[in-house]
Amino acid sequence: MTSAENPYAGQGPVLLDVGGQVGALLLAMPASLTGAEIEIRPEQPPPGRHSHDQLPHDEPDGSHLVHVQVLARPTPAGFVTCAVFPELIQGRYELYERPDGPVRLQVSITGGQVTQATWPQPEAPQPAVW
Repeated sequence: MTSAENPYAGQGPVLLDVGGQVGALLLAMPASLTGAEIEIRPEQPPPGRHSHDQLPHDEPDGSHLVHVQVLARPTPAGFVTCAVFPELIQGRYELYERPDGPVRLQVSITGGQVTQATWPQPEAPQPAVW
């Protein structure tokens, strides 16, 4: 018999750890991406990072990439589909769908603030031209 490690993970409130050089990102997502994993990486590698003991999804410079799952979260106004990155060092970031989707969004995080952004809607298929 198998069971989920924590079937209720992500269904409650999120604690944001902001202040000083640390901000957070609240990312509105299309409902069609519920369950997807969104990864974020710095546009420029952080200074002073070394490539020791790399983990899967680490950058070549040794920095660890953060990813979160897209969830429908309850609010007083109903459910909102979003991804929440609760703790990011200020700077510019690129976001993409794991494991290796194209960069879909770029954001700037400011320390001590919660940045809000919206994931681009999927592009509609173009009709064939004959």
